[in-house]
Amino acid sequence: MRRREFLAAAGAAALPAPAQRRRPNIVLILADDLGYGDLGCYGQRRFETPNLDRLAAEGVRFTQAYAGSTVCAPSRCALETGLHTGHARVRGNRYPDQPLAAQDLTVAKLLRQAGYRTGLFGKWSLGGLGTTGYPLRQGYEEFFGYFSQTHAHNYYPEHLLDNEQAYLLRGNFGAKRTEYAHDLFTERVLRFLEKSDERPFFLYVAYTIPHANNEWGRDTGDGMEVPDYGPYAGRDWPKPEKGFAAMIWRMDRDIGRILAKLGERGLAENTLVVFSSDNGPHQEGGHRADFFQSSGPLRGIKRDLYEGGIRVPTLAWWPGTIRPAQVSDHVWAFWDFLATCAELAGVAPPAGTDGISIVPALTGGRQSQHEYLYWEFHERGFHQAARSGSWKAVRFGRRRPIELYNLEEDLGEKHNIAARHPPVVRQMEEILEAARTESPDWPVRETPSG
Repeated sequence: MRRREFLAAAGAAALPAPAQRRRPNIVLILADDLGYGDLGCYGQRRFETPNLDRLAAEGVRFTQAYAGSTVCAPSRCALETGLHTGHARVRGNRYPDQPLAAQDLTVAKLLRQAGYRTGLFGKWSLGGLGTTGYPLRQGYEEFFGYFSQTHAHNYYPEHLLDNEQAYLLRGNFGAKRTEYAHDLFTERVLRFLEKSDERPFFLYVAYTIPHANNEWGRDTGDGMEVPDYGPYAGRDWPKPEKGFAAMIWRMDRDIGRILAKLGERGLAENTLVVFSSDNGPHQEGGHRADFFQSSGPLRGIKRDLYEGGIRVPTLAWWPGTIRPAQVSDHVWAFWDFLATCAELAGVAPPAGTDGISIVPALTGGRQSQHEYLYWEFHERGFHQAARSGSWKAVRFGRRRPIELYNLEEDLGEKHNIAARHPPVVRQMEEILEAARTESPDWPVRETPSG
């Protein structure tokens, strides 16, 4: 199967202006390293997420939604390009960021070609200033955020990027730490929503919360940077855990402000809001993933291809269109987002991607299903995973045996039943081989033994 590359205009023939006005606005809010068990509506009881729980109460909560990868950059690449990590350009984290190419199709390119106003605020990870992957060259009209993925680990940076200009945060010069980047992102988001424009909009809010500042954590053991501990200041918890809970509380508060602004502007009933996380929970910066049971009932954390590393909390809210208080077990993944946006925008879905629109799952229609989902991971050798129906396969190298789990019976992936199901193992081996194309940027390096 050849490498997939797309022109920006692929499949994006815009509708006439009267039809454009009827198309929904789309708001994507992405957390960073938020685990499946880190929201109240997914079972978290030690800290509160009232505004995100409201999205679940008034919309749909997905129980089987998957990130594009188990780490940041490839997960975001799958989200933007509609390609899983067996076909995507970016299949792992790199420093500096590996950029998207000029010919790659992104959600923002597709929607902008279809007549949408586009804005991105926060973390990008798919190409820095001066590269073909920079947000302003990948379909975004407006960008305010970090210089790179590594830069995004700092919640008190001395500068950010405002389109293509440096934006100085003088309150963070030297030893000062008075300008919290995520507060600034939220303010820019609210300004974006206040603008008068006849076009529908695509707004991508890419918070880094609750990612750790790893550099800060190496120095102090507390890499969970937040202005204050909020309602958790008095808890008898280690400082990193107070910071972790306070970061999520702060993000939840600001999401409430975004929802309120949509209501004030009369936009709520014509706006789809999707919330998710780019991968499973981290264990960095002094934080322990098991302190709050961040993976919920799932096995694994960030950098694992077990469910805890890739199954993520995902909510969708669209008053008047999505029926409230739904719980959906539809199995889908980040690479479905591009096809979903194409359908919402009223344009032909681009050919050659790996995604299937989930609009029917949102609106109560008949939903198509994936034959399988696929992931690969390159940081620790070559790891693969695939899901087909209730079967889940994990393999730690092409020459290694497959681990096989039945997720319907064993959600926590505790019992490897490969020896009992040879035909299923052969089927999953075929998927793991057929689901990917070779990439010169990401050659297969066999996982070390031991």
